[in-house]
Amino acid sequence: MNRTGKLIAALPAGVDAFITTNERTCLYLSGFAFSDGAIFVTGAGAHLFTDFRYIEAAESETEGFLISTGKRFEEMRDIIAKEGIKTVGFEDDLMTVSELEGIKKQLSSVEFMPVGATVRSLAEHKDEDEIEKIKAAQHITDEAFTAVVSLLRYDMTEIEVAAEIEYQMKKRGAIRPSFETIAVSGTNSSRPHGVPRNVTLEKGFLTMDFGCVYGGYASDMTRTVVIGKADEEMKRLYNTVLLAQTTAINSFKPGMLGKDLDKIARDIIDEAGYKGCFGHGLGHGVGVYIHENPRVSPAGLTPLTKGHVFTVEPGIYLKGKYGCRIEDMMIVTAEGGVDITKSRKDLTEI
Repeated sequence: MNRTGKLIAALPAGVDAFITTNERTCLYLSGFAFSDGAIFVTGAGAHLFTDFRYIEAAESETEGFLISTGKRFEEMRDIIAKEGIKTVGFEDDLMTVSELEGIKKQLSSVEFMPVGATVRSLAEHKDEDEIEKIKAAQHITDEAFTAVVSLLRYDMTEIEVAAEIEYQMKKRGAIRPSFETIAVSGTNSSRPHGVPRNVTLEKGFLTMDFGCVYGGYASDMTRTVVIGKADEEMKRLYNTVLLAQTTAINSFKPGMLGKDLDKIARDIIDEAGYKGCFGHGLGHGVGVYIHENPRVSPAGLTPLTKGHVFTVEPGIYLKGKYGCRIEDMMIVTAEGGVDITKSRKDLTEI
């Protein structure tokens, strides 16, 4: 069964059809990346609505979709009338209220039903083709990191480092970054999702969190290096994060709950005297969406099983001082977990 067929089968009872304009959801369902359009799926078929800019690519890159560049809502109304559709599901956690209200005005004959993360639940377990794309994205990311480390200079700004990372990924075939690249140094590194500044690199930790999209699928990794020399406290903090990460990776077994894997890393950090300094979850799923299920956190109740792809990214952050995070991506196979991030993790001083 194809993805749209699985979607119809997975919709709650009483929901006749599904609509989305979300770029990532459209990509997952159709395998085609486009930024302006919609997908409308019913029990009788799947419809992709786009405009003239994308029509040639859509016709060659999709299978099983009826493709239209016409007046989309007029055509949807015809489909609704022809098939007797009464209810349409929508992604209430992704669609804005404003967009939903606009669609309701266009499709006033049906009732709209929230179906939450139905598509992302289908996307949670990756098939072999998806895994190969994720591996390719991560390979590009690894190569970009190696290149960037060799180019780091004291007089670079954080923004320049972020730009260099993105250039190196695109140079190797990436479509775009997976998210806004993080490159934060010194006191700015104490912010897990700090914003790169137009200031030269501060001495101390430089944390780089980045990834790229290849074939529609994302990678995500973090490495922390030291600008200058690390003192003993910095070495202890770095090695604690590294121990927490490698222990979690090496302890993983298929079927573990996300919260249990998180606890392995969190206990190491807490027992080293950094309790309260690891404020986020250990990891998250990655695919066409940069943050997917499963959750690998204290709230992670999903067993980690074959086809799951997730990050392992413990960190320690000392407010106003500095912080460190190390992140790899893992794929779960029938035999165990495979770490697909190959970049060096030893403490590197620039």
